[in-house]
Amino acid sequence: MKRLILITVLAFIASAAFCQSTNDIMIGGGLDIIKTDNPGVFERAQVGLEANYFVVRHFAVGLGAEIWTDQKSSFMMGARWYANDNVFVRFRGLIGANDASLGAGYAKALTEYLRIEGMGDFYFASTEFGIRVGLSYVIKRN
Repeated sequence: MKRLILITVLAFIASAAFCQSTNDIMIGGGLDIIKTDNPGVFERAQVGLEANYFVVRHFAVGLGAEIWTDQKSSFMMGARWYANDNVFVRFRGLIGANDASLGAGYAKALTEYLRIEGMGDFYFASTEFGIRVGLSYVIKRN
């Protein structure tokens, strides 16, 4: 039932979005700079790699991986909804860690194709919060 509700909400968001960069692909990676379960600075690392496909202008679906130094890595599936060209909300399911996260972020264009991103995520199962910084590259398909 929860999956049906989630799919319905995501479909509604996708249908309400406007066309901007439909069919573009965004690849990127980021590093957690702060996470509430880190015992100290530089004692543990978490890196995320992902690829997102823009279904419509403000909505992208993505796949990726989360790599941790102290536990097994996870496969990631998720979605992003952009309120404008910079601000976004994302939901991700982490298969392997058996967790899900909800977050928000800001993407600043450095060039036409390269962006720097900052985001915060709340992890539901582990009840942790992380702040991540990363780079992404947009591949135009139009």
